[in-house]
Amino acid sequence: MSNPASVEHASPALPLRATRPARGLTGRLRVAGDKSISHRALMFGALAVGRTEITGLLEGEDVLRTAAAMRALGATVERLGEGHWQVAGRGIGGLLEPADVLDMGNSGTGARLIAGLIAGHPIFAVLTGDASLRSRPMKRVMDPLSASGARFTSRTGGRLPLAIEGAAEPLPLDYRLPVASAQVKSAVLLAGLCARGTTRVEEPEATRDHTENMLRHFGATVRVEHQGHGRIIELEGQPELTAAPVHVPADPSSAAFPLAAALLVPGSSLTVEGVGLNPLRTGLFTTLREMGADLVVTNERLEGGELVGDITATHGPLRGVDVPGERAPSMIDEYPILAVAAAFASGTSRFRGLKELRVKESDRLAATVALLAANGVTAEVEGDDLILRRDGRPPAGGGFVTTHMDHRIAMSALVLGLASEAPVTVDDGRFIDTSFPGFAALMNGAAGGSPIGPVE
Repeated sequence: MSNPASVEHASPALPLRATRPARGLTGRLRVAGDKSISHRALMFGALAVGRTEITGLLEGEDVLRTAAAMRALGATVERLGEGHWQVAGRGIGGLLEPADVLDMGNSGTGARLIAGLIAGHPIFAVLTGDASLRSRPMKRVMDPLSASGARFTSRTGGRLPLAIEGAAEPLPLDYRLPVASAQVKSAVLLAGLCARGTTRVEEPEATRDHTENMLRHFGATVRVEHQGHGRIIELEGQPELTAAPVHVPADPSSAAFPLAAALLVPGSSLTVEGVGLNPLRTGLFTTLREMGADLVVTNERLEGGELVGDITATHGPLRGVDVPGERAPSMIDEYPILAVAAAFASGTSRFRGLKELRVKESDRLAATVALLAANGVTAEVEGDDLILRRDGRPPAGGGFVTTHMDHRIAMSALVLGLASEAPVTVDDGRFIDTSFPGFAALMNGAAGGSPIGPVE
């Protein structure tokens, strides 16, 4: 696999428009593999001894960047078929110094987690990315990782490009996250793999635990203690990680878009198969049910240590809901599409504690408000809370949405366009493929037509 070219230079902007389909969304479909688990499967495969077989890997731009980075760091990474990959790892502490800059494209997860990997190795590396990633702060991983002995040099504000000089003898970390973040937690734990002793991370709110699950899956000793809404995670350093097969479930963050569309488009009843149901990832589904959504889970089973199931969404009325801040980490990527769903609800919706949204691919809180405003929906921001007051009627639509190169803003706007009174246009849909390859084709197939397409 060649290192993919940066999407910001690959082609001109691709405006897309979504209109109401002639009928509801129906049938059964499967969305791409979970992005969070895909990133981690490649990284842990690179750190393990032996050959790790991965099936169901998401082959979007973000994950392909991580695959290329693992190869640059000395692992053997091969694509054996669609979603089927094999990684021959180098063992803990065995990564090599890359010969060139590691270009992470649009992937904040890849950049922050790989910073943790490099911090624990006695190597030098430089991370960069596309215009969106270069605008995002990395200081929140630089600060804790510096305590391990790694050294960082970046642009003003902790922005990429980021030069990292890993520690020759990394120190175990004891770090309390100021804001709940699975990425920062994971970066600290990855650095702790190479340190002698116990690395300890305290998170104020429980965040997705794919890193902890995968550490155990590959043979590390991890202890978790629950403390109020948060958790304390302890990792014993310098374990012998052994290659283990990984089956990647369908991404719940990607499944959110067709499921939300089915709830909003009249006449819809749509099933998404094999969706990951990790309890720390399903806050959106909990919230939608509180709004009165007809969501049914069937065929629950365990696959590769993760709970999965088939989810059916059927169109129906929604009501406003008050979402507590402690639920935010379990649905942090889903607030734009949740806000779209709330735009169709009756009553007041308040989503609390969204500080983390301000440092995503864009300032997602501001971008979500702008998305709604462009389509006739007024949303208010009070501190870190988002508030919508609606009457249950479909939004006017007809807006032009600036995505800021944020794939979730783009997809949320297009779902809005499928159910609003007038079509919705986004300025650029190229970045959707970073996390959800084939999104438009999948949605069009469920609609039996082409309600999402390029602007002519």
